[in-house]
Formats: sequence, structure tokens, C-alpha cells
Amino acid sequence: MSKLSRLIGGFVRQHSRAYILSGAMLAGVATLSIWVPRKVGAMIDGLANHTLSGNALLMEIGALLLIGAGIYFLRVAWRQILYGAAYQLGVSLRTRLYTRLTLQGPAFYQRQRTGDLMALATNDIDAIEMAAGEAMLAGFDGALTLVMVLGVMLLGVDWRLACIALLPFPLMAWAFWYISGHIHTASTDSLKRFSALNDHVQETLSGVRTLRALGLEQRSAQQFSALAAQASDASLRAQVWEAAYEPAVGLTLTAATGLTLGLGGYLIWHDQLTIGALTSFTMYLGQLIWPMFAAGWVLSLIERGRAAWQRLQPMLDAPLAIDDHGTLTAVPPGTLTLRGISYAYAGQTSPAISDITLTLQPGQTLGLVGPTGSGKSTLLRVLLRQLTPQHGSVQWSGHALDAYKLQALRAAISWVPQESFLFSASIADNIALARPDATRAQIEHAANLAAIHDDILLFADGYDTQVGEKGITLSGGQRQRVAIARALLADNDLLLLDDALSAVDTGTETRILQHLEELRQERKGRSAVIASHRLSSVVSADLIIVLRDGRITETGNHEQLLALDGWYASQWRYQQLEASLDEA
Repeated sequence: MSKLSRLIGGFVRQHSRAYILSGAMLAGVATLSIWVPRKVGAMIDGLANHTLSGNALLMEIGALLLIGAGIYFLRVAWRQILYGAAYQLGVSLRTRLYTRLTLQGPAFYQRQRTGDLMALATNDIDAIEMAAGEAMLAGFDGALTLVMVLGVMLLGVDWRLACIALLPFPLMAWAFWYISGHIHTASTDSLKRFSALNDHVQETLSGVRTLRALGLEQRSAQQFSALAAQASDASLRAQVWEAAYEPAVGLTLTAATGLTLGLGGYLIWHDQLTIGALTSFTMYLGQLIWPMFAAGWVLSLIERGRAAWQRLQPMLDAPLAIDDHGTLTAVPPGTLTLRGISYAYAGQTSPAISDITLTLQPGQTLGLVGPTGSGKSTLLRVLLRQLTPQHGSVQWSGHALDAYKLQALRAAISWVPQESFLFSASIADNIALARPDATRAQIEHAANLAAIHDDILLFADGYDTQVGEKGITLSGGQRQRVAIARALLADNDLLLLDDALSAVDTGTETRILQHLEELRQERKGRSAVIASHRLSSVVSADLIIVLRDGRITETGNHEQLLALDGWYASQWRYQQLEASLDEA
């Protein structure tokens, strides 16, 4: 039993009432449909024998119309009930996928493409949804109709006609098996091609400014055309194989009809069969068209669903980068202690950070400086539990970080990364992201602290200005300051700034740092870790550590490090000279 079958089986059991009711309605449709050819055959024999006329004929015609209306009503009703249930599977799978993706760490997204993940949440889940809905009931309807029609043909009309009519059907079964295998392969390729196209579109729209700046619009358009053609060809191949079901059904029923008419004519010639009975049998043979088409349709949907599930399941089962087995639901303010922390990225020969030991008391500010690639961001990601160190331990308020629930830990930390991310919403909504209940006055106060308030007032809509996707309408420095305002409004016990002032000028940087210092004085116990390549950002820090090649090489405050006359002192002199030249 495949995993897709178990998934759909479990869903059917969970929504058994809807499936049973839909199945009962389909059984009613099949029963009424089976009744029609018998009545038509009886009417023809009655007309031929001159035993049916006048009011009796009108009543028989009226009965056929009522049967048709009943079939219409039942078909509409079962579709509404079934699809209402089947859509819940799509909702459930999309919720599972979304939840799983939100819990994954950065390493997961380094391996996955955004466009591919979006395709999984749309096309692939739609295919699984169709397998659970349309395929299940179409299969049931087709199988029930087939059994009932064959039963009536064998027992209610003439067994000899039924036997000869079934002779071509084994060939059709073999054709279905052969076609379904090709549909599975073609559907898998089609879904992959669509994912590649989706990913290209997402990347192109996200980087449209870069493409224009480099004059790469034409090349990007050519790449899109090539990917679109590949996706179209793959989809066409799948559709071609799906279309192959119809000729197989048509040839089979044509052969069956020819054999039936040949034997039926012989039996009528020898007075062993009536014209009405042959008419009824021919109508029943026509009713076999739907079960045959249903079989092809069901196989096609199942193969598409199987191909989609084979792509979706690894994402749903992908292990989380960080295990969330903590039990503590609150993080009290306290000392942050790192003892012998080391972490090496997969495939790297040397660790990104090695043997990091330090202590940050409540209310203190820690500065992290060092050349590019020295391990500053890695250390911050360890504090955020985005990475788990291979050696050493991290404790906060006397408990290991993994003793806290991830949600509680990250709710106690405000983080501003190097690349500030803004959502497609207003500036006010972006600042109030962590505190949706914040008042406009609180939002404006946070913006003042981040030195962005005056810039916001210059926009026509002020705080209600829509920033566009990823904050595209704002400059890099404005995005950083909006992100800082968001972090300050959250008012958490630990503030992490990962080179978050790199896109602002030194004057604005000084204002923001002054505001942070004022906040620290007002709110005792609030700690901050500032990682920066610009040493002016950490001048007032209580403790500054210099990282080089992942190791701590210098420790102290600003004056102590200058006295050491090491990397920090030489870099400070260089940056001060650079700043004086810029001013000149």
C-alpha cells in the first residue's frame, strides 16, 4: 500500500460521512441510469406490438423525464458534498507544509528554491486534492456502474451478447496499464518543469532592479521563454498520454458494438431475441462508455497525485534544523553565558567559530567586531538557536538555551539582521509587526528612536505608506531603520544587531546609538549584542570582543582595546582617518 493511499485512506475515514453520503447518491444515480434502457426497450417492444399507446405512452415518457431530473439532482448534490470534503485535504496539506516551512532553519532554505516550494503549495497539492476527491468518487461511480450494467446485461438481457461484447476488454485493460505508467513519468516531469519556471519568475521579479542595471532583461526573457517552452512541452506530453485513453476506449467499444450487432442480428433473425432487447443491450453497452472513461480519468488523476506526493512528502518529512524539545515557556532576564562554543558549517574544513567563552550580564552591551568572515553572524545565529553548536554550551538565566521552547526564546529576543526584511504592508504595520496592538504613538516613538520618523513624514501617506514587496520603495538605510524601530518596539530582554547600521551615515548612526544607550539606562536589565564592521557602533559597549578566523583575539572595552594596540586599535585609526577624509 503506497503512502499516498494511506494518506487518502486516512482522510476518507476522517470524512467518512461525506464520502458515504456521496457514495449513496452515486448508487442512486447508477440505479436510475440502469433503469432507463430497460424502460426504453420495453417501450419499443410495446410500440412494435401495438400494446403501448395514448396515456400509457405519455406516462412512460413522463417517468423517463422524472428519472432524468432525479439523476441531475443527485449528481449536483454529490459533487457539492464531496468537493466540500476533498478541499479540506488541500487545506490540511497546505497548513502542514506552511507550518513545516516556518519551523525550518536557514540551512533548509539554502538547499531549497522558493519557486519550487510555491509550486508544491499550489500545483502539487491541487493534484493530490483531485486524487482524493474526483478520483475516489469517479472510481466508485465507474466501478458501481460497470458492475450493475454488466449484471443487467448478463442476467437481465442476454448472457450470450454480454460474453461476446466483453471479448475486446482485456486489450483495453492492457492499454490502460501501459498508458498510466507513461502518465506518471510525464506528470512528474511536468511538475518539475513548472517548479523551475516558477522559481525563475520569482527570482527575476525579486531582482528586477539588478537585471535592469546590468542590462540583462533580454537574456532573462530568453531564459524564461526556454523554461516556459520546456514546461509547456512536458505538460503537453502528459496531456497526450492522457488523451490516449479515449482512443483505447473508443476502439474497444466499437469492436464490442460490432460483435454485439452481429450476434444480435443473428439471434433476432432466428427469433431468439427481440428488437427491444437488442436496443436495451446496445444502450447498456453505451453506458459502459462512462466506466471506461472513468477508469482512464481515475488512473490519470492517481498518477498525477502520486507524482505530486513523491515531491511533497520529503518536504513534510524533512527534519527540522533545530529540535524544539524545550519545556520552559518563559525566559526571565538574566546572565548570558557562553562556554567553549564551536560551530563548523557542513563541508567546511575549519570551524566558523571556535572556543568562544564570554559572559554578558543583564543590562550590558556586547560589541562583536572583526574582519569579514570572522564569525560574527554565526555567533548571533547560535544565540538565536538557528544553529546548534557542536561543542560547548550556552546558558541564559541559568538554563541551557535548548531548555526553553523556541517560541519563548525567540519572543525574548529582538533581532535585526544584515539584510532587513519588510513585508508588503504599510510602514506602521511593519514597525508594529511584533506588537500588533501598539498604538500609533508607540509606533512613532520607536521610529524616533530609530531616527526614521522624519523620513516617514516626508512620504505623502506618512506611516500609511505601502513599502512594496521586501520594502522595495525604501532605500537600504530606511529599511534598516524601520527594522530597528520594529525591534525596539518589541521591547525584549535581548537586542541583537547584526551589522544593522551599515547602510546609514555616521551622523544617523550616532543618533541611534545614543537612543539605544538612553533606553538601556531607562530599562534596567535589557542587554544588547551589536555586531558591526564599523567600530564607532561599539565604542560605548561594556565589553568588546574581536573575532578573527572564528576565535577571540582581543577582549575589553574601547579604551582597553586601544591600549592593546592590536587589530582593533589599527582598525580604529584607519576608520577615523577615513571618516576625516570623507568630511573633508
